[in-house]
Amino acid sequence: MKTAPTSRVEWLQKLPRASRSSDSAWDRVQDSGIGDGMQISILIADDHAVVRRGLCALLETQPKWRVVAEASNGQEAVEKATAFMPDIAILDIGMPKLNGLDAAALIFKASPKTRILMLTMHSAESLIQRTLAAGACGYVLKSDAERDLITAVEALLHKKTFFTSAASNVVLEHLRGNSKGRERKASSEQLSLRERQVVQLLAEGKSNKEIGGILFISKRTVDHHRAKIMEKLKVQSLGELVRYAVRNNIIEP
Repeated sequence: MKTAPTSRVEWLQKLPRASRSSDSAWDRVQDSGIGDGMQISILIADDHAVVRRGLCALLETQPKWRVVAEASNGQEAVEKATAFMPDIAILDIGMPKLNGLDAAALIFKASPKTRILMLTMHSAESLIQRTLAAGACGYVLKSDAERDLITAVEALLHKKTFFTSAASNVVLEHLRGNSKGRERKASSEQLSLRERQVVQLLAEGKSNKEIGGILFISKRTVDHHRAKIMEKLKVQSLGELVRYAVRNNIIEP
């Protein structure tokens, strides 16, 4: 286990060289109460191992920040968040089995003290709105991660929000209640969380039997969900369902 720095000098020596002149960084640590020996636990969920390794290396340059768990899909992320109750969960939006947005909603229920940060390649308005609705506190583009990730996590630790610059206007409109997405219900919101899970797994090529095994429900229940989904969305084929999943960011193309 890492030991906490006992002085400002020791703490600065542990920082990357580019950050060593920052008095404000030390002040933030002291003011937040995380400079008293308490470690910050972090969960990283991304379906690419190389991305997880890069994020771990970046995050663990910070004193007392420790990645306690990793997940390669949304379902695993929910399970590990429930088991570890991390301070911070960093979730990729486009993950198999369960996308990051639906995983965030489940983590928010299971571990309400966990602060959730979404990581994605896209800055679409609908994604940002759904990030807010899922209970996440921040949104960072992968292209901005090297620059923004540390700042974003610090903001969440101080019970603030952080949204990458490309998302700021959308967030403001959402908070004002003027966003077009609030004027009409998004088509993805026609479906329950369970139905979106079924749609995602169908779009990933899973059979009804396989979906039942993954979700711990019977094949008959999956059949019922599938029929209800088709009726709600007024689609007739699996191909139409896949196109729906792509358009509504349930899966990435």
